Amino acid sequence: MEYLMLLGGLAGLFFGGESLVRGSVGIARKLSMSSLLIGLTVVGFGTSTPELLVSMDAALRGVPDIALGNVIGSNIANILLIVGVSAVVWPIAVSGGTLGRDTAVMLGAAVVLVPFFALGDLGRVAGGFMFAALIGYLVFAYRQSRSEPASSTDLPEAVSNVWLSIVWVVAGLAMLMVGAHYLVEGAVTIARTFGVSEAFIGLTIVAVGTSLPELATSLIAALKKQSEIAIGNIIGSNIFNILGILGLTAVVSPIPVADRFLMFDLPVMIAVSIGLTLMLRRPQIGRIPGIIMLVLYAGYVWAAQ
Repeated sequence: MEYLMLLGGLAGLFFGGESLVRGSVGIARKLSMSSLLIGLTVVGFGTSTPELLVSMDAALRGVPDIALGNVIGSNIANILLIVGVSAVVWPIAVSGGTLGRDTAVMLGAAVVLVPFFALGDLGRVAGGFMFAALIGYLVFAYRQSRSEPASSTDLPEAVSNVWLSIVWVVAGLAMLMVGAHYLVEGAVTIARTFGVSEAFIGLTIVAVGTSLPELATSLIAALKKQSEIAIGNIIGSNIFNILGILGLTAVVSPIPVADRFLMFDLPVMIAVSIGLTLMLRRPQIGRIPGIIMLVLYAGYVWAAQ
């Protein structure tokens, strides 16, 4: 039964995320929001909603290792697994002036976790600071980029009818909430049955499961040879995961931080974030670096046990 709950939860997160993003983009376009603003807010929050609901559900259920592992593991998977797979499908060409700024924010968000984790507890004040930083980043990014030409080709397919869009949003949220509940329930049961740590389950199965919307978006972008969208989706998601999801979760329910996150998983996340930043200085991320990233991810999963 726990495996059915896990699989059902993963399916709910995938289809719920797709439904939420499509419906939200349809509503945003009806409200004449710019493509840039839709990308920064609707799509960014939409693909990160599974992580948010899973982390909140886990924190409220008293399993903080899954709440933290979900976010840290998702960010590591986003870089090593999803960027790796996308680069293998189609080499990622790198260009665009905003990438430098956004990767700097991604790195800063990762590094700011070090003192918070060292205290052994991610409290409400720290969570509020992180969420305020996310709002500041969105406002700054919007003001800096509103003079740039906006294109709608990089956005997910929208639903044309506004009422149908609302139905898609409501259905997506419902699937996400149910999926998050059963994913956490199944993951905790499996971890306790086999004596695997909840942190490991959160860092791997749960993290990859909640990253399915990012995986789908990046793979579609790679197949369409829209490489900037593939990489931009990952950078934006990693920023949202740390500042938005951990921030909001900590505000709702303070999160105790186990030593392993400070000593192992957080340094890995910072290291792969630095690695991605350095790779983005090259003209492209080719298939060989993509394969190396996939091998490194397999090594991380093995070491995370």
